Amino acid sequence: MVVGQETRQGAGAGAAPAEFRDAVATMHAARLRPEIFCEEMPAPQRIAPWASALSADVTVDDTDIGTGRIILLHDPAGNDAWDGTFRCVAYTRAEVDIELVSDPMLAAVGWSWLTEALDAHGASYAAASGTVTRVATESFGGMADEGGTAQIEIRASWTPLIPPDAPDLAPLDLAPHVEAWAELLCTAAGLPPVPDGVTVMPSRRGQRGSGL
Repeated sequence: MVVGQETRQGAGAGAAPAEFRDAVATMHAARLRPEIFCEEMPAPQRIAPWASALSADVTVDDTDIGTGRIILLHDPAGNDAWDGTFRCVAYTRAEVDIELVSDPMLAAVGWSWLTEALDAHGASYAAASGTVTRVATESFGGMADEGGTAQIEIRASWTPLIPPDAPDLAPLDLAPHVEAWAELLCTAAGLPPVPDGVTVMPSRRGQRGSGL
């Protein structure tokens, strides 16, 4: 599979920096749960000189119950807002019980799903920020029988770091960050966590279209 690379409008075309190519390769090495179908998607342009993006769906019994994307941005010159040269940007959306949407703690809990997943996967990071949105939909008239639905949307960004206990000159490893994002997606969709000691099998990447 060819890794897609987007350049900022007006920038000269050229080979991607080696550290960006290496980081993208580690993204693709992430091990995801079998309920997740993950594939490459076009990366946004103009946000950073270099970007790569993945999208994912969580499917149970042939029904999609969650969706999301994660984007890796890279600016070799650095970015003061990022406090680094790389930035992860993630989005997650999943259906939740309609009774939960009125829970005032849902937003805080949703954010904790992300930070706990990053910590659990050993993904070192800094400058995390984001929003958690609760969306409730009610149907009326001829659609009243469909009942109401509710969703949670989590938008977040953070700066990935090399762990302080990593060997000298260790490269940036994005696999733990992708795995944490995938865990966030599964948690938001209501899947139980993988029990300790159970090996995560590879996901269905590549079974639809051009996968990883």
